[in-house]
Amino acid sequence: MANENLETEMKNLKTKIQDNKVIIGKEKVLKQLKAKALNKIYLASNCPKELRSDIAHYAKLVGTAVVELDLNNEELGLFCRKNFFIAVLATTE
Repeated sequence: MANENLETEMKNLKTKIQDNKVIIGKEKVLKQLKAKALNKIYLASNCPKELRSDIAHYAKLVGTAVVELDLNNEELGLFCRKNFFIAVLATTE
């Protein structure tokens, strides 16, 4: 069951990336999270513990869902078609 949900999340994320409705990077995501402007946050499997706990804390305060992906930061970068590693990204709609 959890695997099906993750596949659905990945399809939704791919659509958001194609529609340019994602924010990439720790600083931008935390800033928008504090402003309550995010729909959902995605974390790479090897996202640093400190960043993971910061995001979990603020997401809980504003009621934003956090999804932990099976992709590491290198794979997430490739998934987003970027030439850099991505530990965290978020959707805006």
